[in-house]
Amino acid sequence: MFKTFICWLLALFFVFAGVAHFTQTDSFAAIVPPALPFKHLIVQITGAMELAFAVGLLIPKWRRMTGWTLSAFLLAVLPANIYMAIAGIPLGEMASSPAALWFRVFLQFPLIALVLWACGNLGVMRRRPGHSA
Repeated sequence: MFKTFICWLLALFFVFAGVAHFTQTDSFAAIVPPALPFKHLIVQITGAMELAFAVGLLIPKWRRMTGWTLSAFLLAVLPANIYMAIAGIPLGEMASSPAALWFRVFLQFPLIALVLWACGNLGVMRRRPGHSA
């Protein structure tokens, strides 16, 4: 029950984040590392992915797969957060200190752990009957 509640909160978070990719495209494009082309397209695709992940978090039979794919996604966007911290780029109109930007990078890892736990991907490994450890 508590994991379901966390999945709903995560879904809400990713709906807001996904929508922000479409309403603040320029701000998100600014944190795409310079080596990547088509910055606005990348922002729109990642925004659509976040909206899809929100749906996946709400559908119990999709939750485990959503947990794995969302975690991979969060690792894939980590370079943008690192670039943001290195370059000192504020997100949108919010002024951010270097410490706040690096804290945002750090938060990716507990977020990934929370996603995996809430989606049931981090559980006690159970032995199947008849198999020894």
